[in-house]
Amino acid sequence: MNKSVFFGALAFTGLAAAGASAATLEDVQARGTLNCGVTTGVPGFAEPDADGVWQGFDVAVCRAVAAAVLGDPNAVEFVPTTGKTRFTSLASGEIDMLARNTTWTFSRDTDLKFDFTGVNYYDGQGFMVPADLGVSSATELDGATVCIQTGTTTELNLADYFRVNDMSYEPVPIETGAEAVQQFLAGACDVYTTDRSALAAQRAGFENPDDYTILPEVVSKEPLGPLVRHGDSEWFDIVKWTLYALIAAEEYGVTQENVEQLASEATDNPEVNRLLGTEGELGAMIGLNQTWAKDAIAAVGNYGEIFSTNIGEETAIGLARGLNAQYTDGGLIYAPPFR
Repeated sequence: MNKSVFFGALAFTGLAAAGASAATLEDVQARGTLNCGVTTGVPGFAEPDADGVWQGFDVAVCRAVAAAVLGDPNAVEFVPTTGKTRFTSLASGEIDMLARNTTWTFSRDTDLKFDFTGVNYYDGQGFMVPADLGVSSATELDGATVCIQTGTTTELNLADYFRVNDMSYEPVPIETGAEAVQQFLAGACDVYTTDRSALAAQRAGFENPDDYTILPEVVSKEPLGPLVRHGDSEWFDIVKWTLYALIAAEEYGVTQENVEQLASEATDNPEVNRLLGTEGELGAMIGLNQTWAKDAIAAVGNYGEIFSTNIGEETAIGLARGLNAQYTDGGLIYAPPFR
C-alpha cells in the first residue's frame, strides 16, 4: 500500500529541489505548527476520531516531532495525502514531513530526492479474500480480479508475483485505500492487496471481519517510515532522532508515566540521562532545547506504548510485534546510541 510509482522523474526532481529548504526548523518555529502529511485514513495508523482529532501509530510520530520542536504535541496541522499526492505535497513544501505508511525504496531516496529518517514499521504486501472464496493460498488466485490502488508499486509487486507463479489476474484500479475497501466489500473484485498491516487494520473495521481471510503469503519487503526532503540535514536529524528517542525510550524502560520523574534527577544510566537532557548537550547539537526528547516521550509514550495502544494485540487490529519488536527481543527495532 502507498508505494507510488512516479514517471517523469526529471520534472518531479525539479519540484523536489524547488521545495527543499535548509531552514525547515525555522519555518516550523515561526509558523508555530508542524505540517505533517498522513494517510486519508487507515485505522490504527492514521485516522480522525469522532471529534475529528487525528489518532494512530503514524500520527504519534507527527505529535512527537511537534513536541520536540515546539513543546506542544497538538501543534500539528495534519494533511491527508493519497498514494499519488503524498510525494508532491512533500516536495512542494506543503508539508514539513510525511508520516504515513510509505515504503523506503532506492528511487524514492535518490531519484525523488527524499530522505527516509528510519523505519517505524517493517511490513510486507499480502492478499485478503472473502472466506467463502474457498482459497487458502495466494497460489490459488489464478484468474482472480484484484482491487489495487493506482500509481503504486503494489501494482508492480502484484504483477511480479503472478508472473513468477505463472498465473493471470484482472486488475481493478482504484485511487484510495478507502475506495478499494468499499469496492472489495461490494464484490467488485475477488482480492484486495496492500501491506499486511493495512489489511489487518481495514479488516478490523468490517462489520463481519471473520468473513474475510488474509492469506499467508508475504510477497515483498515494505520498510515503512517517515521522510523529509533532501537538502536540510538539520531537519532530517531532528525527525530521525525523535523517532530514535521513542525507540530508545522503550529499550531503557522510559515510559510516558515515568519520564518526568526520571528527568527530575540524574539516573544511574548515563544513556537515559543524555536522552532526557539531564546530562550532556544533545539538544543543542540539533538546534533544540535540552528537553526535546523528554517532551516527545511525555507526549506520546515510547515506541512500545505507541504500538500497543494503536495497533497491538490488545486492540481490534491485533498486530503482534514480530519484526517490530526490539532487537533484544528478536526484532529489528533498534536505536543508535545517544552519546
